[in-house]
Amino acid sequence: MKRSPGPRKTAHLSDSVHRHLNMYALAASAAGVGMLALGQSAEARVVYTKTHRVLGHGQLTSGLDLSHDGVADFLLIHTSLFSSGSSYAGVFVSPEPRSQSNGVWGSVKSSDFYASALLVATPIGPSPCFLHRELVMAEKGWNAGWGYLGRWANNGQGVRNRYLGLKFMIRGKIHYGWARLNVTLGHNTDVVTATLTGYAYETIPNKAIIAGKTHGKDVITLEPASLGHLARGASAISAWRKAGGN
Repeated sequence: MKRSPGPRKTAHLSDSVHRHLNMYALAASAAGVGMLALGQSAEARVVYTKTHRVLGHGQLTSGLDLSHDGVADFLLIHTSLFSSGSSYAGVFVSPEPRSQSNGVWGSVKSSDFYASALLVATPIGPSPCFLHRELVMAEKGWNAGWGYLGRWANNGQGVRNRYLGLKFMIRGKIHYGWARLNVTLGHNTDVVTATLTGYAYETIPNKAIIAGKTHGKDVITLEPASLGHLARGASAISAWRKAGGN
């Protein structure tokens, strides 16, 4: 005799994400699509946000609000120093200071703390690798020669489409997420920039998320273009689906 499956765990989405879903539903109804086309997205387990934010060239700090509740969960930080005969620039990631339970996937080497530059498809979930402090992503300095530190510096080559592994709290429960960035180190200059191109989180507490997963029936994509596609009618639904609406 087969045992009937237990009740499904409820996913607690933030109020902001709920508003996005409701707006999708209203726009779809106005376009004659109906709720059926949105059924899969309404049950999304991964919320993915497209963005393009450049850190550097005067932009020194950027908050990362994974769950769209209006409160930054992490900080991306750029710093630079100049003095006679030497110069320095770097990018760092830190849990938001008031969020003592949040952590970033990283490692320790010689008493220095580094954020890991994870590859696409890396599972991000329960692990002792999460560190609850500011971590170096990439550093570049000049003092009688160029020197580089950090997994994202990649010996001065920089990286593209690598991922921060993130752990944070929603209503007292642990959730996992990722942020995708490119890091560039200027040739023979002290310029270091980081470009945030997207981020996502898993709505089920304690469930691992796959770095870079942005498509599938369990993924919803938040972007300004989505509502624009829906407002143009049913003929634009295929374009909305390509953006992650399924």
